[in-house]
Formats: sequence, C-alpha cells, structure tokens
Amino acid sequence: MARGSCRHPLLILLPLLLAMVPESTQLQSSQTWSLLKIQQLLNYPPVLSTWSNYTDFCYGGDYKTSSAFVECYGDSVTQLHIIGSGAGGAPPPPLPKTFSIDAFFTTLTRLPDLRVLTLTGLGLWGPLPGKVSRLASLEIVNVSGNYLYGALPDGLSRLGNLQTFIADDNLLSGELPGWLGKLPSLAVLSLRNNSLQGPLPDSVADIAALRTLSLAGNNLTGGVPDLSSLKNLQVVDLANNSLGPAFPRLGRKVATVVLAGNRFADGLPAGELAGLYLLERLDVSRNRFVGPFPPALLALPSIRFLSVAGNRLTGMLAANMSCGDNLRFVDVSSNLLTGTVPSCLSAASRKAELAAVANCLSPPAAAAGGGGDVGWQHPALFCQNQALAVGIVPPDQAGRGKKGGAAKAWLVAGVVAGALAAAVLVGVAVFLAVRKVTMRRAKARPPRRLVEHASSAYPSQFFADARYISQTVKLGALGIPAYRSFSLVELEAATNNFEVSCLLGQDAHGQMYRGTLSNGTAVTIRSLRVKRSQTSQSLNRHIEMISKLRHRHLVSALGHCFEYNLDDATVTQLYLVFEYVHNGNLRSRISQGTEGRRLPWVQRISTVIGVAKGIQFLHGGIMPGLFANNLKITNILLDQNLVAKIGSYNIPILAETAKSEGGGGNKYPSDRVPNGDKMDIYDFGVILLEVVSGRPITSIHEVEIMREQLQSALTSESPSRRRMLVDPSVGRSCSDESARTAMEICLRCLAKEAAQRPSVEDVLWNLQFAAQVQDDCRGDSRSQSSEESPLSPSQIPRGSISARADAAA
Repeated sequence: MARGSCRHPLLILLPLLLAMVPESTQLQSSQTWSLLKIQQLLNYPPVLSTWSNYTDFCYGGDYKTSSAFVECYGDSVTQLHIIGSGAGGAPPPPLPKTFSIDAFFTTLTRLPDLRVLTLTGLGLWGPLPGKVSRLASLEIVNVSGNYLYGALPDGLSRLGNLQTFIADDNLLSGELPGWLGKLPSLAVLSLRNNSLQGPLPDSVADIAALRTLSLAGNNLTGGVPDLSSLKNLQVVDLANNSLGPAFPRLGRKVATVVLAGNRFADGLPAGELAGLYLLERLDVSRNRFVGPFPPALLALPSIRFLSVAGNRLTGMLAANMSCGDNLRFVDVSSNLLTGTVPSCLSAASRKAELAAVANCLSPPAAAAGGGGDVGWQHPALFCQNQALAVGIVPPDQAGRGKKGGAAKAWLVAGVVAGALAAAVLVGVAVFLAVRKVTMRRAKARPPRRLVEHASSAYPSQFFADARYISQTVKLGALGIPAYRSFSLVELEAATNNFEVSCLLGQDAHGQMYRGTLSNGTAVTIRSLRVKRSQTSQSLNRHIEMISKLRHRHLVSALGHCFEYNLDDATVTQLYLVFEYVHNGNLRSRISQGTEGRRLPWVQRISTVIGVAKGIQFLHGGIMPGLFANNLKITNILLDQNLVAKIGSYNIPILAETAKSEGGGGNKYPSDRVPNGDKMDIYDFGVILLEVVSGRPITSIHEVEIMREQLQSALTSESPSRRRMLVDPSVGRSCSDESARTAMEICLRCLAKEAAQRPSVEDVLWNLQFAAQVQDDCRGDSRSQSSEESPLSPSQIPRGSISARADAAA
C-alpha cells in the first residue's frame, strides 16, 4: 500500500517533465502555404529556388541566402526578405501580365505578425494597394527597384508602427500626401527616382522621429517647409527637383544636405550654415544662388564634401582662409569668384581636392601664398560684368547712377567680347598652322629635336580638358559589360561556393578567386574584409570610384557585392568582380617567351602604347586620379587579341584595408602621393626597358646598369651599338629610327630626378611616333622579297591589325 502511494505522484509528474523538454516550434501551416504562394505569384524567381514544400522556413537554415530568407518568432513569420536580381543593378523585367499586385498583398496579409518586409528588384508592377494597412505590425518596408505606380495609398497612414519606408526607383506619381505627419515613428522616408510632383506638404515637419528624408530625382516644386523643429533629422536629399527659391531651414543635427539641381536662389544663409557643426556633406550645385560665397563653409568642423558649383556666387578668395580638419573635397567651379586659392586647398597642402574651373581666380604663379592649379579661368572683367548682370553691384559702384553703370557694363562687355573673339581666331589659326607643320614633318621623318620636344606641340592643358577625358572614357569602355551589383548567390555559383580549386591567390587584402558567371563570362573575384569602423558613406564613395575603372587597357571592374551581418545589417565582406584575362602577362611574351611566342617589334610598341594609355586614364580619366600604382611587367596582362591591360592598380579601399589590418598601407591617399604620377612614369620606363631589351629585369641594380648602357648607346653615332641593346629576336625587324625613339623616351622615364621625367602625354607622343616610323619602314620594305623581311604578312599575329589601329588612335 505504501509502495502504491509512493508511485502515484511520479506518474503525475512524468507528463509535466516531458512537457518541459524543448522542441523546435514549427511554422503555422497556413503561413508556410502563404510563403509558397508568394513564390508562385512572383513567377518562381531564381532567388527562391531553394523553397519547397519541405522547407523549414523558421529553423531550417539550409535554404537561406543573402537574397532570400525568413525570420520567425515562435510559430509566426516576422521578417520576409526577397531581393531580386535587379536590386542595385540593371532593372528586372516586369512580372507577367497575369501578375496581380492585389492578390500578392492579399497573400501577404496572411502573415499578420510581419514586421520587416523587403521586396526589391522583383519586377512588381501595379499601384500599391491600400490593404497594406492590414499588416498592422509593419515597422520596416523596402519595395525599391520595381514598377509600382500611382499615388501612395492612404492605407499607409494607418501603420502606426512604421519606422522605415523605402520605395526608390519606381514609377510612383501624384503629390506627397498630407497624412505623412500622422506617422509618429517614421524615421526613414526614401522615395528617390520616382515621378512625384507638387509641393512638399507642411506635415513633413510634424514627423518628429524623422532622421532621413530622401526625395531626389522627382518633379517636386515649391518651397521646402521649415524643418528646424525636426531635432533628429540627419540626412536631407532633395536633389534634381524644381524646389526653391528659399534655402530650407534645418535642424542643428543635420549631417548631409543635398540640394543640387533645383531652383534655389538668393544668397546662401551664412549665419545658419555656420551653426551646423555636424554637417559633413553640403551639395548646392546647379542652382541659382547669388551673392557672396561664405568662407565659413570651408571651416565647418565636420565638413568633408562641399560643392557650390554652377551658381553665380561672388567674392574674393584669399590665401589665409582656413579649412576644417575633415575637409576632403571642394568644388566651386562655374561661379564668379576672384582672388587666389586658399593655402589649405593648394596642391602643396595635400589636404583636400579642389575643383575651381570657370571662375576668375588668379593663376598659380600669381597666387602668392595660395597655390594649386585652378584650371581654366575667365578674365577678371567677365566676373564683374556677370555680377552686374545678376544685380550684384560691387561696393565701389554702389553709389553710381544706373544709367552710367549700365553704359559702362555694355562698353566693357563689348570690349571683352571682341577681345575673346580675336583670341579664339588667333588660337584656331595657330593650332591649324602647328598641325599642318607637324603632319608635314611626320611624313618627312622629322629630325630628332621634334621627338625630344614632342609635348610642346600638344600642351598639357589640352589633355586635361574635360571633353578629352570624357571621350577617353567613352571610347575606352567599348566592349566591356555594364557595371552592376552582384548577389552573393551569383558569386557562390560562379566559384562553386568559393571552392579551393578556384582560389587564384591570397594577399594582405584578402582572397582572389576565378569564377564563371551564368552567361559564361570568366571573372576574377576579390574578397575584402570590411571593418565595423567603415561607414556606409565611405563604402559607397569607394564603390562609386571603382565603378569608373573601366577602360580598354585596364582589367576593368564589372561589379561588386556586399555581404551583410544579418543581426545589424552592417557590411562584413566586400566582393569586387573584375575581368578575367587569361592569355598570360607581358613578360611571358617578351623575356620569358619561347621561340615563336615572343612579340614582334610592331606588337611590342603597340602593347606599351596601350599601357601608357591605361596610365593616362588612371591619372586623368577619373576624378580623383589614381597614382603610384606599383606597375610591373608581370601585372601587364594580355587578352586573346594581345591587347595590354593593367592588371593591378592603387585602389584606395585596398590601401585602407591594409592600414586596418596593421599593414601600414600607403602613407598618402592614392590621389595625393607625392610625385605619384612620376613614380608611375619610372615604373613604365622599367617595363619599356625590358620590352626593348628582351632581358628580364628583377632589381633596381639591373635597371641602373642597363640605364648606363642605354645612355652610352644613344650618345654613339653607330646604329650597331644601339642594336646591341635591342632584343635579338626583333633586332632585324625594327628600324633604327623606331628603336632609337623608344630608347630615348625610356631613358627619360628612368631619370633619377622625378621632375626630369616626361609626362604620360609626352611618352604617348613619342611611342606613337616610333610606331609610325616603323610602319613607314615596313611599307618601304614591302617591295622587297619576303626572304629579306623577317616579318612577312603570314607571321603577323592576330592582334596586330587591331593593335596598330590602337596605336594610331
């Protein structure tokens, strides 16, 4: 009896103990069905290829990718992220005509606990349904990169928990609704690149929690409401609308203000702007601002980026003006500024990059205490007349009569116009005369002095002209796939999940893999670890620069991919995608090439011309330029047509990564390395020396020995002395004039003093001259028998025709 009474309480406790054993909670079957229905309504996109009837959406991690995943709390979905192939890159095609946006959101409403919704780059089309209000728990919504049109539905106003609403790159239209002020928790409102119109509603000023207001790229008009009451506002981006004319009032915590491309006028509020101590980025370019330029903007404690370009600001800059410690870029181009460049913005200070063309600033030689190349400038009278035209009267003329002032303005304008016209005519005449003489001398095989001073025929200002750079970029990028954003799934598929067999190498920056995209394109993928200290603004700035590294003679950037931390959405890994060039490096076709594989002389000259054009692009084809690129012959790669491509260059983010890893990196940013352009010229000289001699050069000591031999050979009158330094495999095929030209420019590149080395334009001119005289020599010899010519037409490599056209370009 006693034993029975003792067993009874154990039987009672056993079910309770079993109930306490933890087990994974399964997602509600209705919500599983809803997720699979969403997959069907989206036309089974590739990013959802891992979803099936057997997927454990909440606790089965195998199906999750960076582009598609679900988060749960208990047995209910709280986060849904689907990022299509069009997110951040080329827009995807719209979903089929059978797609129904209404049915899609009806299915979404069956996930009642949904708090975070990401549906980007999926091709969704149709008006955003009002039934979105049924998702009452929503806090974050991102529907960017789709084809949503129509006005914002009133249903959004009933989402009391909404904190972030992003709908960039859609077709939304109509006016911004007044009920925006009814969203007390809204912190981020981003509707960039839509077709919204009308004024900004005053109720925007009632969104107390607002931190980011981004409405750039719409058709908004009218004034901007008073936003000074928004104490949390940090980012205001209203670029490329028709807003104005008054400068908006802003709160003291604002860090980014972008008003470019609007109709703001009158003067900049110097007093208000001087109080924005946290302001890091101010862009008011391409507006109608007049009046004096406030020098206090340069000295704001946090300012990093300042652009007032394309206005009608006046005033005199002075060398003693001060700059903030964080200032990195200033653009005052196309205004009416006079005086000299402040010392803190001079090239000597190496502190901030300055763009100041099309003002009336003094040239460097006359800029006492200032400095830096201010580029092309108007004459001083131009700015005075333009100031009069917009009603800005200089102090010494304020008391004069309007009639006299106007008459003087017309008189001065007439004199200036006549002088400018005469100068243009004289310049055109001189240019045509110089060109005619140059062409005549080239045909007659010009004397040595023409080659030695070739750069005088084409002044450096010509090559620095913006239109020339633009043409270089457009022509150079031909044949290169469009730059885009890749998903991590794409890169994993391209490298077989980053398999070891795809690993090309590893350095201080990270790993490098070879991969093949789904369309068969071979690529090189470089992975970089991103430190938490790296801000999103910094990453975006780097990506913007990397996306411009696209040229015929560079291993060009094709795209990038961010890998995120799912807990806090910070970037943990950056992948850079480049061309894969698989035809070996230049040394394998010069000093280490086997018989029959070594490049002939014509091809060698064409190849180094391509390298020089790549250097020219790195220095001047992008802003800011890239210098001190540590050029080596083993980093010059050849494609299937034997076109030379610079395979490694000084990307700033690599230097930053080296610093963060304790490697030191470069002491200076890539665009401000002392004599960085001349360092590249020296490295190019070493490459050219190996190309001419055919001997592998592996040390500075060897360079010095061969430089002395080169100097001795060039001072000799004996052609045989020079031919002793030329690679024997091409010695018979190259003309003495062509070899001598290449050797002379090589010697100048190897000058010990940086100032004595030629510009890249000078190098190009001489090499193109060497190609021309070689071509003339070959033309003269074609009448001889093929036995006398070491380079018969049948021996010309496939790439020679295109390379020769490249040399003449």
